[in-house]
Amino acid sequence: MDPDVIAPLMFIGALVLIFSGYPVAFALGGTALAFAAIGVEVGLLDWALLQALPDRVFGVMSNYVLLAVPFFIFMGTMLEKSRLAEDLLKTVGQLFGRTRGGLAIAVVLVGALLAAATGVVGASVVAMGLISMPVMLRYGYSEELASGVITASGTLGQIIPPSIVLVVLADQLGISVGDLFIGALVPGLALAALYGLYAISVAFLRPTSAPALPDEALDIDRSQLLRRVGLVMMPPLVLILLVLGSIFAGVATPTEAGALGAVGAIGLAAANGRLSFKALRETMDETTRLTAMVMFLLVGSTAFALVFRGLGGDFWIEDLLTNLPGGIIGFLIVANLAIFILGFFIDFFEIAFIIIPLLAVPAARLLTPEFGATADAALVWFGVMVGMNLQTSFLTPPFGFALFYLRGVAPDSVSTMQIYRGAIPFIVIQLIGLILIILYPELVTWGI
Repeated sequence: MDPDVIAPLMFIGALVLIFSGYPVAFALGGTALAFAAIGVEVGLLDWALLQALPDRVFGVMSNYVLLAVPFFIFMGTMLEKSRLAEDLLKTVGQLFGRTRGGLAIAVVLVGALLAAATGVVGASVVAMGLISMPVMLRYGYSEELASGVITASGTLGQIIPPSIVLVVLADQLGISVGDLFIGALVPGLALAALYGLYAISVAFLRPTSAPALPDEALDIDRSQLLRRVGLVMMPPLVLILLVLGSIFAGVATPTEAGALGAVGAIGLAAANGRLSFKALRETMDETTRLTAMVMFLLVGSTAFALVFRGLGGDFWIEDLLTNLPGGIIGFLIVANLAIFILGFFIDFFEIAFIIIPLLAVPAARLLTPEFGATADAALVWFGVMVGMNLQTSFLTPPFGFALFYLRGVAPDSVSTMQIYRGAIPFIVIQLIGLILIILYPELVTWGI
């Protein structure tokens, strides 16, 4: 076998196993072992290389930054399981319900808050689908607008900090989590604002698609409503601001801030009389499940990366991507297309652990001259671009994960095609956001 084709075959073999539906962590680990044997057979590797694997795995398990992942998952899941997120959505819905399109605006606002609290697309989409879609349909919202605004707002968990997506991206790119949070803040909030403007535009141009709530649905006077808004909305908002503020100010690391958020979420649930054993158990179960998935993926990807680099795969990828026609533009087109297409089929974590490490070195080499003397700003910009791109792929029919999450909880009266059609305008908005990030990097690098 030609030694030069072994690394490309290893990469293709792993993708084939993943797309076949085999568990990704085991697909990566199994591919690593198989191609390690092939590498030894053709004289490219020595079995001694695999002796480095235990040290690599220990390094993953002792990674202090990744400890933030279960804390942020716990924080968001506790807010969901204790029904504080449900209270938030209902209260904000009543606040804006008196205006046309008000419920859609409420979904966007609460989606942004849930994104900052959970960072998990599935949790946000399912929570808002269960809570808000029946209400929106009951009061005359079109199925397309309701579906689109819920799925799009749910995907904000990819880009609005604090987000486990950004934590993992920062770790894989080798940059500061705080810098990536700062870089993603303006694009994330701007994207939420564009969603809200679209909802207002639809309400203005097609009033029957986004009517105001009838008086009987607003069974509370304004003074009581403002008091409820303060009681329901302010505590989670203060918690999110404390978590973010401690990171931005350098007072706490993301891991320490995540621990603060987890404890704060328990405190909020207790203060509202919602801290039950059932809610705590379900929160811990969900946190354990997602964290275990991430850890297994990390172990599999660590084995894959060790053997792939031993076979010279990293040099093959770097040479391939840095010598594309068009230079930086060619690299950005290929990288975005690869991430966009893979986002249809595999989860973000899988993309982060397989693809991002392969793109990090070419990105630093090609983009650093455009951003100054160090690679940090370039990789922060690249990381935010990746997050925005993945949001788009999560919404794109027919495979977008956010669409499947909503399909699973939407009423039977809402067809799959209506969910698909509802997502299209928001895909356009996200593509506009992605283009703006590429054309105006200072939207990301302003605070770095």
